[in-house]
Amino acid sequence: MSSPATAPPAPSHLPRIVAASLIGTTIEWYDFFLYGSAAALVFNKLFFPDSDPLVGTLLSFLTYAVGFAARPLGALVFGHYGDRLGRKKLLVLSLLLMGGATFAIGLLPTHATVGAAAPVLLTALRLVQGFALGGEWGGAVLLVSEHGDARRRGFWAAWPQTGAPAGQLLATGVLSLLTAVLSDDAFGTWGWRIPFLLSGVLVIVGLWIRLSVDESPVFKEALERSESRQTGEAEKLPVVSVLRHHWRDVLVAMGARMAENISYYVITAFILVYATTSAGVSKQTALNAVLIGSAVHFAVIPAWGALSDRVGRRPVYLLGAAGVGLWMFPFFSLVDTGSFGYLVLAVTVGLVLHGAMYAPQAAFFAEMFATRMRYSGASIGAQFASVAAGAPAPLIATALLSDYGSSTPIALYVIAAAVLTLIAVGVARETRHRDLAQVEAGDGDQTAVSPAAEARSA
Repeated sequence: MSSPATAPPAPSHLPRIVAASLIGTTIEWYDFFLYGSAAALVFNKLFFPDSDPLVGTLLSFLTYAVGFAARPLGALVFGHYGDRLGRKKLLVLSLLLMGGATFAIGLLPTHATVGAAAPVLLTALRLVQGFALGGEWGGAVLLVSEHGDARRRGFWAAWPQTGAPAGQLLATGVLSLLTAVLSDDAFGTWGWRIPFLLSGVLVIVGLWIRLSVDESPVFKEALERSESRQTGEAEKLPVVSVLRHHWRDVLVAMGARMAENISYYVITAFILVYATTSAGVSKQTALNAVLIGSAVHFAVIPAWGALSDRVGRRPVYLLGAAGVGLWMFPFFSLVDTGSFGYLVLAVTVGLVLHGAMYAPQAAFFAEMFATRMRYSGASIGAQFASVAAGAPAPLIATALLSDYGSSTPIALYVIAAAVLTLIAVGVARETRHRDLAQVEAGDGDQTAVSPAAEARSA
């Protein structure tokens, strides 16, 4: 039985833990997605005005991709200290970094004011955003996963995942409102700054909630065991231990991310370019379609997480990967009609299928790794994959559209990613019901739930 000092919180405390992770994750994804939407809509004109419009969009998405390049570094740094110092401290730091960078983007001078320095400054702040987000995801999902309730871990851990569509919903909603009430000139001149500056207010709210929660009890128990055995400290080099004991799990996590990450950015970011340039849809119409799809996405993620508690992480994940691959050709066919209703249908179905991968991902990745290297392992697997998946996805899709003038190569690109994910998840072990407090390095085949875990889920 756990000591009073390390006992997990009562079930009544779990919603507060979930809320702290969710609101912080929502704010961070709001900041991150806001940049992606602005990159598709205005940054090509404000920071790369001397380029051809499509080339300007490519350069704009290139700075967007730079944020992904910084995410593995964030995963390594935050994972290392998160496994040594705890989840909570690093989550507070990630929120401050992300919010500060986003607020600063809202104050940036444009190319018309400072010339070439403008895109340089923009790129530097994008790197800070990516670094912060690289450390945010792992800590947020672990804080919930490690606070007990083993039998419903998929459901509870899925709630921080809703921060992605919530952030997308918030970012797209603010942009949609501004483009609706402002003229194109007003939005391009000063209106685009408003949603970036709003991040400062959101960060204050997020910090207030995030500072009010307790550290993960599973982490504290693991740290106490480590100190008693080693007369010293937590894992000195968690990254090295991950690569030594869990390298197969890292590869599985990276493969699992391919279809999930690529499809998401094609459906939510690239669609803003494709719908406006190839399907003749207005910016407002495209934003509204993503807005509606993101609302549905938010609603279905907890349901997919709950289903993974019943049937397992792998079946739900495999369903999502196969579904996204099969949906790509119908997706572009519906967008090509130029109909708002069909555009909403295309985006919504795509995001519902994406949710079948994204929802169980939090619990699935957390259950793969031992506690003293879990932050590092989950973050490395998730964020290193983003460099090959989400980072270049809008860039590759835009380049394919420019070269071929057709959506067919883009659909095949997403289908190829779906095949990789099906292979990776297909060879993985089922992790449902693993006891996070008992999994140690090399225990990749452990599946039992211990009495302690049963007590936490009671």
